[in-house]
Amino acid sequence: MSRQTITRITGSPGRLHRALAVGAILSALAIVGPAAAQPSHGIAMYGEPALPADYTHLPYVNPDAPTGGRIVTGEVGSFDSLNPHIRLGSVPWQLRFLAYESLMGRSWDEPFTLYGLLAESVEVDPNHMWVEFTLRPEARFSDGSAVTVEDVIWSYETLGTVGHPRYLNAWTRVASIEAVGERGVRLTFTEADRELALIMGLRPILKAAQWEGVDFAESGLDVIPIATGPYVVDDFEAGRFVSLRRDPDYWGADIPFRRGTNVIDEVRFEFFADGTAMFEAFTSGIITTIRETNAADWATRYDFPRVRSGEVVLSEIPHQRPSGMTGLVMNTRKEAFADWRVREAMIQAFNFEFVNQTLNGGEQPRINSYYSNSPLGMLPGPAEGRVAEFLAPFEADLLPGALEGYVLPVSDGSERNRAGIAEALRLMEEAGYTVENGVMTTPGGAPFTFEILLQTGSSENEAIVNIYTEALARIGITPTVTSIDSAQFRERADAFDFDMTYGTWGLSLSPGNEQRLYWGCDMVETTGSRNLMGACHPAIEAMIDRMLTSESQEDYVAAVRALDRVLISQRYVVPFWHNPIARIAHNAELRYPDVIPIYGDWIGWQPDVWWVEE
Repeated sequence: MSRQTITRITGSPGRLHRALAVGAILSALAIVGPAAAQPSHGIAMYGEPALPADYTHLPYVNPDAPTGGRIVTGEVGSFDSLNPHIRLGSVPWQLRFLAYESLMGRSWDEPFTLYGLLAESVEVDPNHMWVEFTLRPEARFSDGSAVTVEDVIWSYETLGTVGHPRYLNAWTRVASIEAVGERGVRLTFTEADRELALIMGLRPILKAAQWEGVDFAESGLDVIPIATGPYVVDDFEAGRFVSLRRDPDYWGADIPFRRGTNVIDEVRFEFFADGTAMFEAFTSGIITTIRETNAADWATRYDFPRVRSGEVVLSEIPHQRPSGMTGLVMNTRKEAFADWRVREAMIQAFNFEFVNQTLNGGEQPRINSYYSNSPLGMLPGPAEGRVAEFLAPFEADLLPGALEGYVLPVSDGSERNRAGIAEALRLMEEAGYTVENGVMTTPGGAPFTFEILLQTGSSENEAIVNIYTEALARIGITPTVTSIDSAQFRERADAFDFDMTYGTWGLSLSPGNEQRLYWGCDMVETTGSRNLMGACHPAIEAMIDRMLTSESQEDYVAAVRALDRVLISQRYVVPFWHNPIARIAHNAELRYPDVIPIYGDWIGWQPDVWWVEE
């Protein structure tokens, strides 16, 4: 085939990472590349895709789901943009998944496997130096125009240079992108990278012609998406609602990856000032589904007339993914939280058992580490075997608990939390702080205080912080609690303009390059990055490298468990709890399949595999 190089992007040497690869998980298979590159219907981060080339539909969908009906969901906050691919503005998060598509699509019943979506096939270099995608000839944008190689190349280049920060890091490891014939696109990497082929397969594809003469990075509500997804924006009112309409001419309705999905005619998002208003809208039938994250509310608030009459159904959907991390994150860029002993004191002062009992009836399991609730989580007790071996070179830089084992404090459940408060006071004193006339005082004689930044509308977070500030008062600390709207919150969080704030990181069973975005040194000063805590530690960098260069399942799992130990022992976050199930209340006519994938909580993010049965 003839090849024409369209553009070349090369990252600076200081920003390029050394050779990368991804190990296996939950499988005894060794990681091996194919003997020779050849086109395939799918690609897996390890082994082979579970579904054969002639599969007819994903295993967790209803292939005969009827079309029609509507679903109305609620969101707390507002929006001022319809472009989900840039840092600027607040966007309905669902647009990225319902209006746009990528060359490959993810199966939620495998740790990390992609199947052809806009691309009919994918071909990967046995040495992991390049990936090549071949477009489906029938792929179309919502205006009926064909998806071209030029659209693909423009999308990759634009997203990788002026797009959202989640796209930027991986693009620095792409040496070139080129057209291969009329329907092929090849990306060549700067270094061997097993996972990068999959990451590149998930980039959204945009219509280049729509953005001619438009500043992509500054766009907001002025550009209505022309994309390839099953839904188009039908109507909206800034800050109040967005209505998506199922495209009756959607090009991919009959391909195996899409069969039985996205069949609901209208998907509408209503926006509310706070969670109370949103819940009232659900009880009265204005919205037709709601996701409940509070176990106590699930047990006590869902006995209203629409539930008793059977008009509303309460569904609990299990999943097998890691707990991730959710809690109050401390910004180590700030002097207040630069000392790990101060961070540990904040954790000791947080009375988890009392908070959990008060808000959840004691029902929610605690987040014990970043990968808890999964085979990738650190094991209790001292590090052993390969985990200890991987961490040994960094022993002098590790905080207490990384090697010998870190355990979060457990209170007696009473509000006083005497043991936790006493330990918090001891740690603060050890760090050079003293209590004078009931006020925690810095070594310089000033009151020790900090700001807790919250987004308005989250009654649960506000309730947690109210209890927490009362506990902090027992050690002489009076923080300032600031609640601001979603746009202001995002602006300040993106600029790391906070001392302590609410943060959440969803983690998967196949962690890879995204770990650098969450806690890599390169992201500490990158505006809009997910590294809210300002993590930059040689052991974290090394464990991510180990994870990505592992050649066996044993080493991969050991590297993730070692990373888990470093992260939790660095004490960046005051952990909350996690939900091992998704709790979804919904109108009875809204249905979902009986088969639940391993990422079962994903089903709770409607409407992908849901349908309306009148």
